[in-house]
Amino acid sequence: MRGSRDDDLSRFDAHVEGMVSVRLAEADDAPQIAAIYAPLVRETVVSFETDPPDDGEMAERILTTLPTYPWLVCESGDEILGYAYASAHRTRDAYQWSVDVSVYVHGEHRRSGVGRGLYESLFALLWRQGFYNAYAGIALPNPASVGLHESLGFEEVGVYRSVGYKNGAWRDVGWWHRRLRSSDPDSPTNSNSSGGLNSSDDPEPPSSLTELESITKAEAMERGVRSIRIT
Repeated sequence: MRGSRDDDLSRFDAHVEGMVSVRLAEADDAPQIAAIYAPLVRETVVSFETDPPDDGEMAERILTTLPTYPWLVCESGDEILGYAYASAHRTRDAYQWSVDVSVYVHGEHRRSGVGRGLYESLFALLWRQGFYNAYAGIALPNPASVGLHESLGFEEVGVYRSVGYKNGAWRDVGWWHRRLRSSDPDSPTNSNSSGGLNSSDDPEPPSSLTELESITKAEAMERGVRSIRIT
């Protein structure tokens, strides 16, 4: 019966096409997620963290995020290929319609559509929740990340010059913006429509993730699977 298994949303929501699924993360996914993230912390400036979070801390991050914002994993069999999530852009009330987004892909599965597919599912969920804007911060240079974001409709809005110091140098961070709202309810990832931003009506506050029906979440996560090319 629809909505009767909200206590097991991640399993109910999983959409499988072939061997690949996009679903909500669980605390039990933390070890694999932490393993994907750790080398980016230790070896690159993709993340400005300097100490990789352990499995317990990663599980806590997942559980803290999920009541309000999506945290998705792409899974093939028992292996997590990548993950994506949203978080608050800022904490003050007027920012509540905007989110920051991030996506990370296992080193062995890059350039296989995993990042794109995760983002497409994430944006579909955020649209259904009622968010209007997504922002992504990218430590520069990172042409692969910039290319992915711009291919999905993000536009550069500015650069924080020398905002962080890591691995022996000052680092710039560029910020990209993607509009989420669309006037076409069947095109939640269309970034070219004003989507009501010029309306004189006050926008409804975004819904929390837990307020969406399970079938609605499943339909949103289905969007990105077709972009993933795992053989």
